[in-house]
Amino acid sequence: MAELIFFSGTMDCGKSTLALQMDYNHRARGRGGVRFSRNDRAGGSRISSRLGLETDAVEVADSTDFWDEVVHRRTKGLRVDYLICDEAQFYTPAQVEQLARVVDEIGVDVFAFGITADFRTRLFPGSQRLIELADRVQVLQVEALCWCGRRATHNARTVDGVMVMEGAQMVVGDVDMAGDSLAAGGEGHRAVGYETLCRRHYMRRVTAHGANIMAQQDQLLPFEVEACLWDGSGQQPQGPALDG
Repeated sequence: MAELIFFSGTMDCGKSTLALQMDYNHRARGRGGVRFSRNDRAGGSRISSRLGLETDAVEVADSTDFWDEVVHRRTKGLRVDYLICDEAQFYTPAQVEQLARVVDEIGVDVFAFGITADFRTRLFPGSQRLIELADRVQVLQVEALCWCGRRATHNARTVDGVMVMEGAQMVVGDVDMAGDSLAAGGEGHRAVGYETLCRRHYMRRVTAHGANIMAQQDQLLPFEVEACLWDGSGQQPQGPALDG
């Protein structure tokens, strides 16, 4: 039975890497598939991983109709057994419904990969519809980490190193491991980036950039760092130490 499976997680948890691996595994078994993506960090018509893997893909636009994409290929004699749909959070709810129809009426497997919530912790429309319609929703087991060493559960947007809570939902950028901002479109000449944070640091809007400035200026953070690192087991997990 064909399935619609949504693989979700925060930024930096290996979604695109898994998408490329699944595509490789299915092709190695003789199955035919089509790769789709939207607004990949490497540019249009690409699926790229932070590990350096990259391949071509069909760029999804608001006008893309997945039902027509599959029917067109099959009527030309091409084999389409599955679809790899990366950056699925950017798809429209109507496109997610098209994917569900492809699964139910044509028997094509759909493997969708995407971020669940945006930088304001609000569900992306595409992700919400996938959660509502998918046969299975799988949270990726590779855990992104906050700068404090705890599991990162939230995606934060930064402008010039400062966490922001306003702005367009879709601004393409990437996660910088050092916590510094990266160049991205949509915010004038300011440097826009993303950072994965644990809930405590997200709620207090403390990014790695801000914590480093406080440490360099020998200032106390507005709470005990040790409390953030405490895991409830009686021992303190390892994480970067800050003086203050």
